Amino acid sequence: MGITVLIVDDSKLARIVAGKTIAALQPGWAKVEAGNADEALAALDRGGIDVALLDFNMPGRDGLALAAELRDRRPAMPIAIVTANVQDEIIARARALDAAFVPKPVTEDGLRGFLSGAALRLRTAGA
Repeated sequence: MGITVLIVDDSKLARIVAGKTIAALQPGWAKVEAGNADEALAALDRGGIDVALLDFNMPGRDGLALAAELRDRRPAMPIAIVTANVQDEIIARARALDAAFVPKPVTEDGLRGFLSGAALRLRTAGA
């Protein structure tokens, strides 16, 4: 079974950069994009989402609010909060939701640990 990553960011450019970075690190993984929390939840409802990469600063619900909703629906899903807003409070809130924190700009080095951990978690869970 292939792995699909949901990339949620209100910036199309940020989604493209994240998608290219994921493709470089995990070339076999599929990507689904969403521009906000509502689109992300609709994608989740369609099924097939295994991993989520969520921007923190978005119109409407922020990435932490979305992460909480995803965590309620999919308790074991690997989730990362991606933001240039590197504050202890945001990092602590992400960790409280069992979500990784990835600083922007997204780079291979920044995403490598999260993606390899997500792959291991999904293999262990039998995904």
